[in-house]
Amino acid sequence: MTADVWLPIPPEEIEGLPEGLGYLFWDGGEDGEQEFPGDPANCAVYVVPYMKRWPVKVRPLEHLRNLEVVQTLTAGVDDVTARLSDIVPGVRLCNARGVHEASTAELALTLTLASLRGIPGFVRAQQQERWQGGFFPALADKSVLIVGYGAIGAAIEDRLAPFELARVARVARSGRTTARGPVHPLTELPSLLPEADVVILSTPLTDTSRGLVDQNFLTRMKDGALLVNVARGPVVDTKALLAELESGRITAALDVTDPEPLPPGHPLWQAPGVLISPHVGGPTSAFLPRAKRLLTDQLTRFVNHEPLRNVILTTGGDAGA
Repeated sequence: MTADVWLPIPPEEIEGLPEGLGYLFWDGGEDGEQEFPGDPANCAVYVVPYMKRWPVKVRPLEHLRNLEVVQTLTAGVDDVTARLSDIVPGVRLCNARGVHEASTAELALTLTLASLRGIPGFVRAQQQERWQGGFFPALADKSVLIVGYGAIGAAIEDRLAPFELARVARVARSGRTTARGPVHPLTELPSLLPEADVVILSTPLTDTSRGLVDQNFLTRMKDGALLVNVARGPVVDTKALLAELESGRITAALDVTDPEPLPPGHPLWQAPGVLISPHVGGPTSAFLPRAKRLLTDQLTRFVNHEPLRNVILTTGGDAGA
């Protein structure tokens, strides 16, 4: 019997899918209760629906007893790792490295520039028909610290390159050398924070990064610094951030929050010096072409028994490359 692939994109819309697999469409439906498209026991590859609620994404996992691959369409895989106990051993979990770098890096730059140059205030003034000028910080001559220097962090630096920065510092879980300069280990973060005018978070959510931006992290940031979060909401301690924002000492631009979605009445909405976008780093016109290319390549590799890309871990085994 041909093994099935459950796809959240109609298979007829994806060019180049390899022969030898059965392709079934499943995205959970509008209410998350969409019936499974086939026998779960015959599903070998599960592609997690994109921009769906967490319960929808993980609902099939406990039923897929012959699963071999889980492919997310997100850079982060924390939705799936939260339910690893539902997945049979030996399943390769792959992320969507290569899909979201361009759009997330664009948004990081957009949030940085909009916050520094006072764009939210201009929008409010326009709505009130007020001509409100002023003197605002430029990105030029600033020192930027990128916390989380994977593919997205590197793409952010690519887009910062033309802006005549004084310095870019890079931090990742472990240190290394790149063509652009050193990547510092997390242990050096305390000494780097006081030098940064802009701190951009692009780290995945892991046990190490959860709550990384706590009171100690924030108090080490220099007065007037800007915190930009395009990572995950729980990387930041919301209570600690609120205290710093309300003091007026720093500002923030957040594409992700904790909790998320941010509920009406939450104090972050009205906190001074904060710009909030509703987790839109990934969903742009750049998404579908790159997602389709990734799926075609991964499934071709799967059929041909070649190494898969972007393997984060194997269930019941060690982390992958």
